Amino acid sequence: MFAKYFEDIRIGEQAAFGSHVFTAEEIKSFAKRYDYQDFHTDEDKAKNSMFGALCASGWHTAAVCQKLAIAHRTALLGSLLDNGKPRSPQLGPSTGLKNIRWLRPVFANDEISYSARVCEKRELRSKPDWGLLVCRFEGHNRDNLPVYEVMADFFVERRKP
Repeated sequence: MFAKYFEDIRIGEQAAFGSHVFTAEEIKSFAKRYDYQDFHTDEDKAKNSMFGALCASGWHTAAVCQKLAIAHRTALLGSLLDNGKPRSPQLGPSTGLKNIRWLRPVFANDEISYSARVCEKRELRSKPDWGLLVCRFEGHNRDNLPVYEVMADFFVERRKP
């Protein structure tokens, strides 16, 4: 869905775009730069926290989701070019994120798999060259339990205004 024109995207369509293992060192490094709290930066102090162990910042789980989604789209676009497609549909800006939820902690060595599902499409009279796509991005752990979710709206180029 990340390399299709608005008209070609279907509600309910899903894309899995990879997984990531959160190491203790990576968790601490991210937190020291962006979300300095003991349960993200210090394993001993994290044991006495409400989480009981070192866990990733929610913003870290969100950043990895975004990173994997972009890598997935880049690979899709490369595949289109390799197969002789002269041009790929453009993605426009996001209108924002809604309902960000961190449902479970992500601990050191947890592997989180990320995906997105199209929830809604809107045609825009004010921007006839673009449609608005509403997607739910999710992260699940190895037990398939949700750890992260967010609703994101973004513009997708239309084939025919």
